[in-house]
Amino acid sequence: MAAPRPLPARMSGVLVQAPIQDLEALRALTALFKEQRNRETAPRTIFQRVLDILRKSSQTVELACRDSSQVEHLASSLQLITECFRCLRNACIECSLNQNSIRNLDTISVAVDLILLFRELRVEQDSLLTAFRCGLQFLGNIASRNEESQCIVWERAFPELFMSCLNHPDKKIVAYCSMILFTSLNSERMKELEENLNIAINVIEAHQKQPESEWPFLIITDHFLKSPELVQAMYDKLTNQERVTFLDVMIARLVGDEPLSKDDVPVFLHHAELIASSFVDQCRTVLKLTSEQHSEDEEALVTVRLLDVLCEMTANAELLGYLQVFPCLLERVIDLLRLIHIAGKDSTNIFSTLSNIKAEGDVSNMAEGFKSHLIRLIGNLCYKNRDNQDKVNELDGIPLILDSCSMDDSNPFLMQWVVYAIRNLTEDNSHNQDLIAKMEDQGLADTSLLKKMGFEVEKQGEKLILKSTGDAPPP
Repeated sequence: MAAPRPLPARMSGVLVQAPIQDLEALRALTALFKEQRNRETAPRTIFQRVLDILRKSSQTVELACRDSSQVEHLASSLQLITECFRCLRNACIECSLNQNSIRNLDTISVAVDLILLFRELRVEQDSLLTAFRCGLQFLGNIASRNEESQCIVWERAFPELFMSCLNHPDKKIVAYCSMILFTSLNSERMKELEENLNIAINVIEAHQKQPESEWPFLIITDHFLKSPELVQAMYDKLTNQERVTFLDVMIARLVGDEPLSKDDVPVFLHHAELIASSFVDQCRTVLKLTSEQHSEDEEALVTVRLLDVLCEMTANAELLGYLQVFPCLLERVIDLLRLIHIAGKDSTNIFSTLSNIKAEGDVSNMAEGFKSHLIRLIGNLCYKNRDNQDKVNELDGIPLILDSCSMDDSNPFLMQWVVYAIRNLTEDNSHNQDLIAKMEDQGLADTSLLKKMGFEVEKQGEKLILKSTGDAPPP
């Protein structure tokens, strides 16, 4: 009769030394490590024994990498490897003592090498995927809140492991790898990432494919957006789809519950330069959306998103001043508003006011609200800024804005943004007030429209005065 399989013994809540010889023993140990008290009292020698099993089992994987005919013999080894990783993963949970003991055995190197071997195998086996995932979970747990472990993980894993895993077809592997990258990154390592931009781009791609996964999103918001040098270098190499994804994350950061800190503001001023200069250079590409052939033009959709970012940036008092004086920005916005306004009147296209031209689910719907956002940006740039108020007047922007008030299903809140812009254009600016009053008197501005906007023109002697009625439409 076969001898009973030895299992890890437990006395008075303390793990005692016991031989680990098979899968059931490892599973029992993994279960014990789910409890904090067992993790804290685990003998150090037990991790050496688990590492020995891991090393021995990994030899089978190495052999299969060299000889594909050996893949069919991997099953039992993969089971052992998986349970070793689970055991080590659990042992590291909120236990720095175990993290340090396991790290000092050089277990991180063994784990990284094994994970890289998994990627080389390229075989479709559930058992391989499970082992792969558990290995990454172990690396994430041993690095969690442990700077020394993070350093070793980075030294061993960067860049090969991240390059191998961030574009893996398995979503969980991408998520766990992202967790490791998020945990290990710091300001110094960001500089290394600048020299390996493909990894940063893979993170953007991972978020694009898995927007529900928190780790790629957090890498971008908590690490990438703190490095203007990385953002500049990376943005130049992103595809248009990836740029839209990245800009979406930047918007999420700007409108999030956590305001920009004092340390964030100088960094976002650099981002503002990138965003504004990109918009100034390529803003006319959005006109491609007027053509059916280009209704899904990705470069044009980047311009749409750049405008969205600029609207949110100029809503931030710390960034507004810089963008109000950015060369050619206000001129480009007015020029583009005029062009799409004309395009919308001349033909039936995405910028037309007709609601029936939009197809549900059409990518071109991303341009919805574009005219509203242009007017919103003009209003922001003119906020308490006399030079920009006068510049809009000089460029005949005020009649253009007033002429943009027609009902437009593709531009919700258009009227509210026109009111906002006109108020900012006329605040403490009698010249602009006089212009609008004269337009109304000459029939160039619709009186009923002005009333809807909360304005009226009053004649005082020979002078026309534009007054607020206090009945502006709600924002």
